[in-house]
Amino acid sequence: MRSIRNIWRLIRICRILARHNALFPLERAGVAAPIVWFARLISRRRAPGRPGQRLARALQQLGPSFIKLGQMLSTRPDLMEEPVAADLTELQDHLPAFDWQDAKKIIESELGGPVEQFFVSIDEKPIAAASIAQVHFAVTPEGREVAVKVLRPNVEAAFKRDLDLLYWIAEFIHRARPDLRRLRPIDVVKTFADSVEMEMDFRMEAAAASELGENFKDDTTFRVPDIDWDRTTRRVLTLERIYGIPVDEREKIIEAGHDPTQILANAAAVFFNQVFRDGFFHADQHPGNAFVDKDGAIVAIDFGIMGRVDRPHRHFLADMLIAVLQRDYEAAAEVHFRAGFVPPDKSKELFTQALRSIAEPIFDKPLNEISIARLLGQLFQVTETFEMETQPQLLLLQKTMLVTEGVGRKLNPEENMWLLTRPLIEGWIRRNRGPGARVANAAREIFHTIERVPRVLEKLDHALDRINDLPDPRRNGGLNPKWYFLGAVGLLAIAIVVAAA
Repeated sequence: MRSIRNIWRLIRICRILARHNALFPLERAGVAAPIVWFARLISRRRAPGRPGQRLARALQQLGPSFIKLGQMLSTRPDLMEEPVAADLTELQDHLPAFDWQDAKKIIESELGGPVEQFFVSIDEKPIAAASIAQVHFAVTPEGREVAVKVLRPNVEAAFKRDLDLLYWIAEFIHRARPDLRRLRPIDVVKTFADSVEMEMDFRMEAAAASELGENFKDDTTFRVPDIDWDRTTRRVLTLERIYGIPVDEREKIIEAGHDPTQILANAAAVFFNQVFRDGFFHADQHPGNAFVDKDGAIVAIDFGIMGRVDRPHRHFLADMLIAVLQRDYEAAAEVHFRAGFVPPDKSKELFTQALRSIAEPIFDKPLNEISIARLLGQLFQVTETFEMETQPQLLLLQKTMLVTEGVGRKLNPEENMWLLTRPLIEGWIRRNRGPGARVANAAREIFHTIERVPRVLEKLDHALDRINDLPDPRRNGGLNPKWYFLGAVGLLAIAIVVAAA
C-alpha cells in the first residue's frame, strides 16, 4: 500500500519536473526508470534557464517540503553538481500568505486566549510569508514592539507525507545503487527530516536564538533579538522587533554613518567565533537575515537553520586549512587520512596531488578575490574520486561561508574578509592547535578514558553476578563459569588498552 501510494505521488512529481525539464536528479539516481522515461517523453525540452534554475522553479511549484529540500541540496555539492547547487541557493522561500483568520486561530489556540489578551495591536497583513510560517508585527500590553511568527496551517501533515516519499526513494537508491551508498541517502533524508522537525517547533528556534545570544552576551558588535518566552509555543514564536539596515546595502550603511569595512571585519570575527570558538553557527546567513542597527551592531534573525561543528571537526578544519594555506599539501593529505575521511587503502600521493590541483589555481588570484569557501567546496568535491565519506556539517559550513563571502564583497569588494580576522585566527590556533594545546587535549582524552573505567568495572560486576546464576555445568554439559570470568576480564583488558591508545 505504501509503495502504491508513493508511486502515484512520484508520478505527479515527475510531471512537474518534466514541465520544467528538471528530471535529471531522478535520472541520475536511477529511481523509477519507467516513470521517469515516460515523463521525459512529454517534458518541455525548451524550458528556459540553467538546470539548477529549472529545478528551483519545479521545487517551488511542488510546495513547502520541496522548497526546504532544495535549500538543503544547495548546501550539498556532493549530491548535486556545483553549478546546480549554486543555482538552488537562489531558491526563494516565499509563498502566498495564508488567511489572517487562520493565523489568529493558531495564535489563540497556542497561547490559550484571545489575541487581544496578548497583543494590544497586531498587523493582520504579514510582513513576510515563507514555506513554513509567516510573520506579523505586533505590540504587547507592556508596550514592547514584537514580531510574531505563526506556523503555516497543515504544514506538519504535508511534511510528514512528503518525508515518507523521500525515505522510500532513499531506500530504493540504497538497494539499487551500491555505488551511491557512500552518499548515505537514508541518512541524508534523516538529517533533512530532523532539520525540518526542529524548524517547525518554534521552541527549538527560540532556544537556538537564546544560545547564540548567550555566546555573544559580552560582544557589542553582534546580538540577537530578545525572546518573549511567555508568548512562544510550538507553533508561535514572539521576539523583539528589529530595526536596521540590511547588511548588504552598502550605500545606506554609509549614509547612516557606519564604516562598511569595520562592519565587514565585525561580521568575519562573529562568524569565526561562532564556528571555531563555540562550534554553533547561524547557517542561513543570507542578507535578509542580518541587519546593522543604529549603533553599528550586526543583528541576526531567523534561527530555524543552525549548524554545529564538534571539537574534533573544528580541529580537523583548522589543521587542514593551515596546511593548505601554507601550500603544504602533503600535510593536508595527512590530516584527511588521520581523521579517517579518506579510506586507508587510497593512495596518499595521489590525494596530495589532487589537493595541489585544486588549491594552486585559487592562490594565483589577488588576495581580495581568494575565496576560502570555494576552496573548501572544491576540497570536499574530491569525495567521489577517493570515496571520502560525506561530512554534512562541514558542507553546511562551507555553503554558509560562501553566502557570507558574497555579503562581504557587497560591503567592500576590495577586502578579503578572512584576512581581516587573521589575529583572531592566529590566536585561536596558538590556544587550540599549538604544542601545549595538543598535550592538554591528549591529557583530556586520557582523563576521559580513566573516567570510563569504573563504568566498565561495574558492567563486569553485573556479568559476574549473572555467572553465579548459571546452572551447574557438570549437570548440563555447559562451560565452567570461570571461563566466562576469564573471557570478561580479557575483553576488559582489551577495551582499556584500546581506549587508552
